[in-house]
Amino acid sequence: MRRRTPFKLTAVGFAAALLVSACLGDDGGDAGDDGDTGGTSGTLRIYSSEPASLLPSNASDQPSILVIRQLYSGLVDYDSEGAPQLDLAESIESEDNQTWTITVKDGYTFHNGEPVNADAFIRAWNYAADGDNAQENAYFMNRLAGFKESQDGADELSGLTKVDDMTFTVELNAPFVGFPAIVGYSGFFPMAEACLADPDACNETPIGNGPYQIDGSWEHDISIKLARYDDYPDEGKSNPDVLDYRIYTDIEAAYSAFQAGELDVMYTIPPERYQEIVNTMPDRLFEDANHAYTYLGVPQYMEEFEDPRIAHAFSMAIDRQPIIDAVFDGRYTPAEGAVSPQFDGFRPGVCQYCTFNPEEAQRLLDEAGGWQGGTLTLWANAGAGHENWLQAVGDQLRENLGIEYELEISLDFPEYLDRADAKEFTGLFRLGWGPDYPVIETYLTPLYLTGSSSNYSGYSNEEFDSLIQQGDSAPSLEEAITYYQQAEDLVLEDMPHIPMWFGKWAAIWSENVAEFVWSPINEPEYGQMVMAE
Repeated sequence: MRRRTPFKLTAVGFAAALLVSACLGDDGGDAGDDGDTGGTSGTLRIYSSEPASLLPSNASDQPSILVIRQLYSGLVDYDSEGAPQLDLAESIESEDNQTWTITVKDGYTFHNGEPVNADAFIRAWNYAADGDNAQENAYFMNRLAGFKESQDGADELSGLTKVDDMTFTVELNAPFVGFPAIVGYSGFFPMAEACLADPDACNETPIGNGPYQIDGSWEHDISIKLARYDDYPDEGKSNPDVLDYRIYTDIEAAYSAFQAGELDVMYTIPPERYQEIVNTMPDRLFEDANHAYTYLGVPQYMEEFEDPRIAHAFSMAIDRQPIIDAVFDGRYTPAEGAVSPQFDGFRPGVCQYCTFNPEEAQRLLDEAGGWQGGTLTLWANAGAGHENWLQAVGDQLRENLGIEYELEISLDFPEYLDRADAKEFTGLFRLGWGPDYPVIETYLTPLYLTGSSSNYSGYSNEEFDSLIQQGDSAPSLEEAITYYQQAEDLVLEDMPHIPMWFGKWAAIWSENVAEFVWSPINEPEYGQMVMAE
């Protein structure tokens, strides 16, 4: 099951199959070494940074989701090509793409013995949508009828109706042909009744329904240990006996631990170590083009950034390729828009302000009245290797626009996200985005829709919101793409983000791992990896 081949997501192909029958049918403190050696013990020791949350409804960051996808299972999963396939759902059917009937497979339980049934999903989605709970993934429920009322205090979503123990219906505000694809996102995972009674306790000691269960509790800034859940029905999803996520505040310290034999898998590597790894362990290096989008957020809630020409000028003053060559060994691809080159609907060269042109940048800045913000602060989270490239960006802004800058790289990722949520950045801020499901809308709605929880720039445009709604309501994903592309054009003009680049995966594993497994949406498939004998 070693997966190294290039992939291309095929959302349109999925839509065509979906429309034939209007249903998706059933196709079948740094951590230290605690003494285990990996491999023969069946323990896979995994590099991680500190997650923000272990509640599926409240986790939108990569470190959290990489744990949650082993603790929980959802209605839909994504295969090795990134296409959606049924998991816990027996069927997801609709005649009009607005009212969907979902039948849950029998035989699955939560780790405390509760059944995974229709109620498990209904309670989870109601909890996520309830405004009083302030869940990070609430906006994923915004297509469900009754979402606004739930945000305003209603106890339940009016769009969810239980039919029987294993069946429920979902009414959307408007038709959305991509609905079966999005419910594979971890924010749609089920919730045990015991977790509803005490969500805080469930965050620390999760009660999941996946192939692995928590071993003990979350040791913040140290580790999270998961053990195989032997009552999980599907084989092949829990090959290692134990998944030991070892939490590091600094990726260099994690790489040193890997070299010392204390880690078995790193899903990312320090950029400056890339050539060293190529030279010393090419047979244990996974590389592939990816769809991870890096951007510099523009805090439009600041008066200094109200005129989009300021962002246009900054963007055109940045020469992306030399930074990629110097810092990332040329492995990344300069962004030509806000959508991954690997997604159906991508258009080359769509971002006119992403082309390096310092003369035009200066003209735009002068036309906007110049930069009035004094020393520009460039923000990034600490411990992830962002210093070098962000400094290169600052040097180019100083050279090409005469703007002095300072770096602010002191916050761990959870604290950094808290500042993003509070909209307290005082300059351009680094963030990244990866798709949650194989539809280009995943690059648009979460980041730019008015009020979306990952809309950290404070962007709001009624025309954009309308285009997203029209795309969602289109009869096919192929027709929806036209509206989504118009929405992308709008955000590239308004520029709440300065697109930087799309990445390339580079992961490494130790000799304790016999088979390394990766998929384009779920990324490292820790539970499916095979340990060496």
